[in-house]
This record gives sequence, C-alpha cells and structure tokens, in this order.
Amino acid sequence: MAKALVLFSGGLDSQLACLILMKEGIEVVPVFFETYFFKAEKAKRFAEEIGLTLRIENISEEHLKIVQNPPHGYGKNMNPCIDCHMLMIKRAKEIMEKEGFDFIATGEVLDERPFSQRDKVFEEMEKTLGLEGKIVRPLSQKLLKISEAERKGLIKREHMLDIKGQSRVRQIQLAKDFGLKEYETPASGCILTDPEFAKRLKELKKINPCFDGNDTQILRNGRVFFEDKIVFIVGRNEFENKRLEDLRKSNDVLLVPDFPGPSVLIRSFSDEINDNIIYKGKELLIKYSKKVSDNPLDSIKEVKGA
Repeated sequence: MAKALVLFSGGLDSQLACLILMKEGIEVVPVFFETYFFKAEKAKRFAEEIGLTLRIENISEEHLKIVQNPPHGYGKNMNPCIDCHMLMIKRAKEIMEKEGFDFIATGEVLDERPFSQRDKVFEEMEKTLGLEGKIVRPLSQKLLKISEAERKGLIKREHMLDIKGQSRVRQIQLAKDFGLKEYETPASGCILTDPEFAKRLKELKKINPCFDGNDTQILRNGRVFFEDKIVFIVGRNEFENKRLEDLRKSNDVLLVPDFPGPSVLIRSFSDEINDNIIYKGKELLIKYSKKVSDNPLDSIKEVKGA
C-alpha cells in the first residue's frame, strides 16, 4: 500500500485531501507543524473526525526566524505564507525520505489564496526544494502538472479534483458527500493573519528585531501598550494573569494588586526598569481595575525576576 504524508492544518481542505487519498486506498498520515503562532489542539480533533491520528512536529525556532525576516515578504499582515509553507514542505520532505513515504500531499486549492496558492508558486517551491512531481494537491490536481504518484499509478488523475478559487461551495458539498459532521469553518488558524496581533508584532519588531518566542507569547495576552522600548501587558482575566506570571523573564517586573484587579507585566528591551516605569505600570493597573483599595499604589506588589 502506498503511503502519503499529508500536511494537515485542520481546515476543511486538508480533511478533504486526506479523505480523497484514503478513498484511493492510500495509507494517509496527517502531520501538523506546530509553532509559536499556531497550535495543534483543533487539528488533532479534526483529524480524529476522519479516523486519523495526527502526527505533531514542532518547528517553532525555525519558523520564528522566518517570521523575523521572510525572504518572500509578508502577506496582508505579519504572515510569511510562502516561506512558512516552504519550511513545512522542507521538513515533510525530510520525513518522507527518512521514513519511506511515497509522496507528500496538501489541501491547497489553486488560487484560493492569491499570494501563496498559485501554480507558479507551487512550481517554484517544488523546484527549489527538489520535489518536482512529488507533491499531490488532490483538490486541484487536475489543473496542475501530472505528479509522479499519478505516473506510477498510485493515484488516478480522474479521481482527483479541479477546484479553483476562493468559493467553498464544492468543498462544503464534498463534506456532505463524505459524511463529515464536524469541520473547521473557512478561516485561518494562524494568529499572524490577525490584524490586531500583527500590529503588536510589528511594534515589537521595530523596538526589538531579534525578539524571541517568549516575547511573541506575551503579546497574545491582555491589553498591550508600548512606550519607547518598554512594553506593558495588562491581564484581562485570571487566566491571562496566570499566563503573564508564567511567561515573565528574569529582568521583568510583574505588578500584582492586593485588591481585585489585573496583573501587569513590564518588559524592557533597553534600559533597566526604573521607578518611573513601574509607576506608569501601576497607573495602568489601577485604570483597568474594577475596584481599588483606599491606597492602591501601596497595595500593589512588585514581583521581580522569573
């Protein structure tokens, strides 16, 4: 039985790509490449929906370098889609060659994303990575060059599809035909495409081009304020307050009130955090507290270091 390693985002397209190949009698292994910006929880559930066990590979550090400086640039926000996908395909190639998979497959649809899902981009990617003819895109394969898997008779071209563009009408009908009860609605699971997060990340890059994974994670919590090379994160609930506590570094200051209110994480990317900066953090804490004590400034604990 032929084996396919399928890049699995958890979206409907990747579910359908797996189902089409499974119908061909292919042994399918879905793989999710986890980073600081997208996690595997949902993808795992949607893989189980079609009877598969998700394989998870962590590429956080490699991916972070791409986010910092993508050779092909960013998409609409801070999403380096082409370079991100090339990294995933590169890692998939390594797994394929090491473990004896016959080909790689993806849920990509031609022209569904105008920046990264074009036939010329597909061809450039395959040529650059030495994978010409070794990637199958079941949802659009009839519109693309014949693959090695088709030439070898592992899959039949007539059983592949010719979907093109951004409409999801055919995919939704296919989901019904396959009896899918649960699938992800059309939306990216990558927070880099979120305008608000992208705005925060752009500001972080401006003040600290060599930001690390922890720096990106604090931006996912609470209200975020930048001042010069200082960032203030104000928790919005108990969960975010706990996350800020867990993420603090040795040079950070965490402000914790004795009264009902948010925690505030202060991180500097230049000078030491002085009393004036701490005072501004306390002002933010008081501003976003629903109820404060009689002497709020004296009721805020300064936790320094991790």
